[in-house]
Amino acid sequence: MKNRVVLITGSTSGIGLGMAHAFAREGAHVMLHGLGDPAEIEQQQLSLAETYGVTVGYHSADARVATEMTELVAATEVQLGSLDILINNAGVQFVSPVEDFPEERWTQIQDVIIGATFHATKAAIPGMKQRGWGRIINLVSAHGLVASPFKSAYVAAKHAQVGFTKSVALELAETSITCNAICPGYVLTPLVEAQIEAQAKVHDMPRERVIKEVILAAQPTKRFITVEEVAALAVYLSGDQAGSITGASIPIDGGWTAR
Repeated sequence: MKNRVVLITGSTSGIGLGMAHAFAREGAHVMLHGLGDPAEIEQQQLSLAETYGVTVGYHSADARVATEMTELVAATEVQLGSLDILINNAGVQFVSPVEDFPEERWTQIQDVIIGATFHATKAAIPGMKQRGWGRIINLVSAHGLVASPFKSAYVAAKHAQVGFTKSVALELAETSITCNAICPGYVLTPLVEAQIEAQAKVHDMPRERVIKEVILAAQPTKRFITVEEVAALAVYLSGDQAGSITGASIPIDGGWTAR
């Protein structure tokens, strides 16, 4: 990873920030992206740079806007000199029965998840081809492989990411660019914390019951996946040793999709 450049969308918290640390620890330069308090994000940049001795940039592109995602890729190449590894991690969630699902929420989820994945990938591929190497990783979810009730927009977007991963991998199969999807089960991140709260309202349950009976009900290990486990898989898929792994959707879900 030393001196590779990685752009991780949605990396100012949760899994994205954990991956930023994992790649920086291996010597990669990192472009952070996402929402948050500007002072906190600046501190994250400084901490990563000082701790690991790498260059860390930041861009606040709106994941819902095609032109801003294109600008994010261009800014990475200009500020950090390259873009070797693209990790499409930005996400958003909303829980509701289909008949009550707000249309604006449906559109937001599609734009942030599959729209941003498409636009960033499209913008990144030409440079990767020119440099003769690249890694594209889509941080999907077990919900890209199976469904749950009340999450129609998220499940649809995540299934679309899996299909997109396969198509891109086939298009790039004769290059040194791979495209894979990581499909985690439940990781205890701010996004999942919000889901716990939303599910508690939908099911009229206390938080601990939601975790046990709803969130982790399908996860046979009955524990949350860790950010570090997901990050380690992303680092592996980004290495030269993973050059023959492409078009794969790899579960890291405590046995959820083994059922």
